[in-house]
Amino acid sequence: MLSNKWMVLLVTALAPCVWGTTYVVTAELLPPGRPLLAALLRSLPAGLVLLVVVRRLPRGSWWWKALLLGALNIGVFFALLFIAAYRLPGGVAATIGAVQPLLVTVCASRWIGEKLTTKKIVLGLVGVAGVALLVLQAQARLDTVGVAAALGGALAMAAGVVLSKKWGRPGTLLTTTSWQLIGGGIVLTPLALIIEGPPPESFTAANVSGYLYLGIIGTAVAYTLWFRGIHLMPASTTAFLGLLSPLVATLCGWIVLHETLTPGQLVGAAIILATLITTGASFGTGKNRPEPSALRATATGRRRFPYIRS
Repeated sequence: MLSNKWMVLLVTALAPCVWGTTYVVTAELLPPGRPLLAALLRSLPAGLVLLVVVRRLPRGSWWWKALLLGALNIGVFFALLFIAAYRLPGGVAATIGAVQPLLVTVCASRWIGEKLTTKKIVLGLVGVAGVALLVLQAQARLDTVGVAAALGGALAMAAGVVLSKKWGRPGTLLTTTSWQLIGGGIVLTPLALIIEGPPPESFTAANVSGYLYLGIIGTAVAYTLWFRGIHLMPASTTAFLGLLSPLVATLCGWIVLHETLTPGQLVGAAIILATLITTGASFGTGKNRPEPSALRATATGRRRFPYIRS
């Protein structure tokens, strides 16, 4: 039987695994050239639906905190990811984005007192190397604006992860998730209209199914699990799980789009898995031990999923 710490890790890992399917869903089901519209439609409607469910608005400082966290974790992150995707090959953008665990580790040591160790730095660098082997192509080119955008996106989400850990949550996970999704949608709305123009007059059945998948599974469910992991685990441990996203994206491309896998990519995948196993083994030991009350909430009755309202 899996221990509580591994259950927390595995449940949280579902979020980046789901995000890894975004590429194939976008390529197969969504209209081309509308990444900001996709980001907007997967965040704002999901946030509003969750808000209707929880029926609770922010109070006091959480008005600006929710907007800031939504901007960092969703709005600014997606916008910069869009710029990087258009100016860089996907492999370069993914490799640069893989520095996020390192950024989270440094920010967490400064802002919330998580210990900065040589092991975390080495694992972060090894993770970047694994992603590079997995997705980086020999003919990859660099673009200054694209690189800056990719780094900016990684830094934005890293700051969002650490601040989410620092500020905690004033209500249920569904509540704070809804606020952040709406905050991200507010940031994305003017950007999508200015850069991409108004949405198409009609959508196909495939488009609708793709947006529903990304909105319900890829956003509402995935972000709730992700924020739950941030609450229960050290910020740096949560961030390392993000390395699963390019791994799953590559596997989806192989299975669904019939893309080929090279020996180098298999080595990269093995490195990523080894990095994640090593990181997971460190979780729950020493200063990385989660709060006992948090783990008990995952092991007893209905408190196992604290974000589900009674």
